[in-house]
Amino acid sequence: MSKSGEFRPVSESQIVLKELMVPSYENFGGKVHGGVVLSLMDKIAYACAASHSKCYCVTASVDKVDFLNPVEVGEILTLYSSVNYTGKSSMEIGIRVVSENFHTGMIRHTNTSYFTMVALNKDTKSPEAIPGLLLETDEEVRRFLEGRLRRKVRKLQRHELDQARSEIDYDVSDSSLEGENCKVVTPEG
Repeated sequence: MSKSGEFRPVSESQIVLKELMVPSYENFGGKVHGGVVLSLMDKIAYACAASHSKCYCVTASVDKVDFLNPVEVGEILTLYSSVNYTGKSSMEIGIRVVSENFHTGMIRHTNTSYFTMVALNKDTKSPEAIPGLLLETDEEVRRFLEGRLRRKVRKLQRHELDQARSEIDYDVSDSSLEGENCKVVTPEG
């Protein structure tokens, strides 16, 4: 299952990243641009995955990212990451993001997401076997089991989406788009 029977504790690869939200991160609405937050999440996911696997890693997928609260310029953004689940070469990295306003002391949860990272062999760039997780607390066991569940759900969703795509009737001459917020202007339509 794991890289030559090797297991590493979750705590060995947990990473915390703090960054001041500067004016250049501001969007047109006066808040920190969501892309800045996503970029920081991707960076910490990589650092956490590479720390666990000791390999170069790539982002394979990102579960939905809900922006729960806006981030203000001048706040400190803190990202917490840990490996929740390990497969043969892939890892689920859990990320929690909070913002802190220095002036008011208010701390707000802004994002939680799960990144699937894949370890790659440095020479062949093919998936590389990774160490398993050594689960030392009830919380780590819970996160592992929930990570395994999310992996199963993602596989089911991919299968269901493929099935649904095969059943789509692309003939727009009928009323299949009636009631939708679109207008067909193709030469055939």
